Amino acid sequence: MGTKGKVIKCKAAIAWETGKPLCIEEVEVAPPKAHEVRVQIIATALCHTDAHLINPKFKEALFPVILGHEGAGIVESVGPGVTNFKPGDKVIPLYMPQCRKCKFCLSPLTNFCKKLSLVKNPLVDQELMEDKTSRFTCKGKPIYHFMGTSTFTQYTVVSDINLVKIDDDANLERVCLFGCGFSTGYGAAINTAKVTPGSTCAVFGLGAVGLSAIMGCKVAGASRIMAIDINSEKFTKAKAVGATDCLNPRNLDKPIQEVIIEMTNGGVDFAFDCAGGPETMRAALDSTIVGWGSCTFIGVDSEMRGLMVSPVELIMGRTINGTCFGGWKSIDSMPKLVTDYKNKKFDLDILVTHTLPFDKINEAFDLMNQGKSIRIVLTF
Repeated sequence: MGTKGKVIKCKAAIAWETGKPLCIEEVEVAPPKAHEVRVQIIATALCHTDAHLINPKFKEALFPVILGHEGAGIVESVGPGVTNFKPGDKVIPLYMPQCRKCKFCLSPLTNFCKKLSLVKNPLVDQELMEDKTSRFTCKGKPIYHFMGTSTFTQYTVVSDINLVKIDDDANLERVCLFGCGFSTGYGAAINTAKVTPGSTCAVFGLGAVGLSAIMGCKVAGASRIMAIDINSEKFTKAKAVGATDCLNPRNLDKPIQEVIIEMTNGGVDFAFDCAGGPETMRAALDSTIVGWGSCTFIGVDSEMRGLMVSPVELIMGRTINGTCFGGWKSIDSMPKLVTDYKNKKFDLDILVTHTLPFDKINEAFDLMNQGKSIRIVLTF
């Protein structure tokens, strides 16, 4: 292609400061350096994590920044030393890197990689490339990357360990959801909680992550899957993907955890908090059965608030897990998930409520923040 080795000028959505809408700007995207790949983004979805960064309650954000971490595209060019990718390959950028060499990548116990700082909040990690510089410039200013992906732009540059090649016939407007939402919820059930056949599950929060967790529980053979949300309009989709019971805490005369304990004769085997915040975390933990109940935390609220837990709750046999990217070793796992999708093992269409042109990104954020969407896919 004629752009190899040259700066590309293209459209991107930049967050200049907290609490303000994104601005569509012309940016300059530098060519990839060693072990980097420049990718033309074809489709990108919105996730609440992107909204957290521009929420004034989140204090760690770096500006200006190009957000976005749930995208799919086509390789435009590769930097020196890149052997796994070539121009024209269909790819998914990954905020969870996999170098395949560090002690984390070599361990079957985690999907972490030492490229992550492992001490910083992952939302503000990978904000620059390996040489501590940015590949994005706008109006003469360098612009931060986001989570090693930055998909709210027509072209992005990522490390070759933050990228996976997928089948040439993959539908990029759907498989972009593998970049975060679907993989996180589905993997939380399959990999992290390891839901067992015949078990009972409760899923709190029915956005894309929660619905995907329900799909994971169903594939794992759960006999009863309770779906909980304060927006009853989400229940139709929850039932369509496998929920057996739907509960709205605002329509109950006692706390949701008490209702679940009564309905399940003591509590569920597996609970998933896909919403975040201390109230939901507490309800999810309380709704698990003593002896072996497992509670997996997936959602995080914008203030990163936590939960007070008494040792007695854990002495009574409950366990608490957390999951990041659904426990998938990113580069190893994505091609198989793409194949499973093509073989109709699960439905991604049901998660996509809107497809909008990229220029309408602020409208998309409004729809998401108002709870009027599940996943919105933006196309260029």
